[in-house]
Amino acid sequence: MSLIIEARGLTKHYRNHEAVRGIDLAVRPGRIVGLIGRNGAGKTTVLKALLGLTRYQGQLSVLGRDPTLQRDELMREVSFIADTAVLPKWLRVADALDYVAGVHPSFNRERAESFLATTDVKKSHRVRELSKGMVTQLHLALVLAIRARLLVLDEPTLGLDLLVRRRFYDTLLNDYMDEERTILVTTHQVEEIEHLLTDVLFIEQGRIVLDSPVDQLGERYAQLIVRPEQAAAARALRPFSERNLLGRAAFFFDGVDRALLAPLGEVGTPTIADLFVARMQQEAA
Repeated sequence: MSLIIEARGLTKHYRNHEAVRGIDLAVRPGRIVGLIGRNGAGKTTVLKALLGLTRYQGQLSVLGRDPTLQRDELMREVSFIADTAVLPKWLRVADALDYVAGVHPSFNRERAESFLATTDVKKSHRVRELSKGMVTQLHLALVLAIRARLLVLDEPTLGLDLLVRRRFYDTLLNDYMDEERTILVTTHQVEEIEHLLTDVLFIEQGRIVLDSPVDQLGERYAQLIVRPEQAAAARALRPFSERNLLGRAAFFFDGVDRALLAPLGEVGTPTIADLFVARMQQEAA
């Protein structure tokens, strides 16, 4: 099976620092991959390299193409939504549909108009008349109408209210995804999308510190919640992170047999958000 994204030793140097440090990636088709990291961890730099927006060192292939040398061909099969994406304030929605229809051979105008019909966005509206949530819905309509093999989302719902965010992700899952399409998303709102993800990548200081299918996290990681009197016994099993929870303690383990943990308290698989916090604490230690 051909990989959608393949990177070997991907590195990006800026004048004062190294933003990406020898990253290896292998993303298969039909996956929803969460690239999760703190501000400044290197997420956006990785996305820019994938989209051919910045030069890099190392080997990188996206949909079998070199993003720098074959960007025109690549962008026929890639769609991108960023939190900073803007449209001219004077532009009418109908003009936006006309423009994308004119420049993108895979754009399906009927599909875009069908999606917009379910929103409050009208073709007669100008962008300046739309709320941020409505502009996001317009972007989503344009993206969903393009038969792209790879969708890249960089904090796509930042600043939007809960209802708009939920509808955004529900639409992606129900109306966009299939076995041939792949989504790569960065977000700080991990709790809202972790049920959608098939794979997670944790990035810290330009390095990938975790690369795993979501359904395999429970085979490696365990969370143990104990009362204070069991804390010392839990620490003896060498957790990589711990935190207090209203009079109890949560310990995080990597590769420890759950049979050893069970007598001490409640054992489970950490959420992606909790695991990310624990791994960042481990990296900082």
